[in-house]
Amino acid sequence: MPMLTADDDVELYYEDTGSGTPIVFVHEFAGDYRSWAPQVHHFARRYRCITYNARGYPPSAVPDDPQRYSQQRARDDIRCVLDALSIDRAHVVGLSMGAFATLHFGMSYPSRPLSLVVAGCGYGAHPDQRAHFQADSQAMARAMLEKGMQHMAETYGHRPARLQLRDKDPDGFAEFIRLFAEHSARGSANTMRGYQAQRPSLYDLAGEMRAITAPLLIVAGDEDDATLEPSLLMKRTIATAALAVLPKSGHALNLEEPALFNRLVEDFIHTTESGRWVARVPEAPGSQSR
Repeated sequence: MPMLTADDDVELYYEDTGSGTPIVFVHEFAGDYRSWAPQVHHFARRYRCITYNARGYPPSAVPDDPQRYSQQRARDDIRCVLDALSIDRAHVVGLSMGAFATLHFGMSYPSRPLSLVVAGCGYGAHPDQRAHFQADSQAMARAMLEKGMQHMAETYGHRPARLQLRDKDPDGFAEFIRLFAEHSARGSANTMRGYQAQRPSLYDLAGEMRAITAPLLIVAGDEDDATLEPSLLMKRTIATAALAVLPKSGHALNLEEPALFNRLVEDFIHTTESGRWVARVPEAPGSQSR
């Protein structure tokens, strides 16, 4: 079983498929490395695809202390994956919780990403939602420990921005629910308490986001309301960012619309690799705010 060790001695499970320029995929809260199967099947034909389970997601280690889960730790675990596999630079693709980690990785380690894909990013980021999101995260952590992950899969897994996957791909949704229910209740609760409930608001990070120099693609679903305004914030703040909004789509974008998601990411990567991805022109509306 391939494992690597983060710099705080937490072991992370990973899979390494294909060869070529590396792409690291960073999963969402309700997913794990298996959530990226439609992307690995596609991109491993031409790229080296690396997926891994975040701390708290077996077979990765499950630290007991919620303080060992944080936005900074999730950011640095991406770096640890690269370092352990002797990868200097890579394309990094993240969804939701993994998108926050990807964005922070781009802010903190500007020399490491070849490009960044930030998909479904923004839950709890808006100032009007922050207090509710933090309280909801703590409540869900308690429910995971008291009622188990099958209960969470049947409740959290059926939230409104998840049901688009159910309606588009019932078998795929059933598989998503089955895999979600297999997660560690302790690891998921600690992730909620230490990472989700404590992460800083994007609205407090404008200066850091403005400094990002790597090519960046933001992807949002038009029915994933909590991510739409934060996606516009990132687009307006980051000079190298482009925004793609997928129609009639919710949160699990890579599973809902795998062909469209793969095409968008592949076109984006090809454009960056050809040196054709350019920063937003100064004359564009909103650029003056920078």
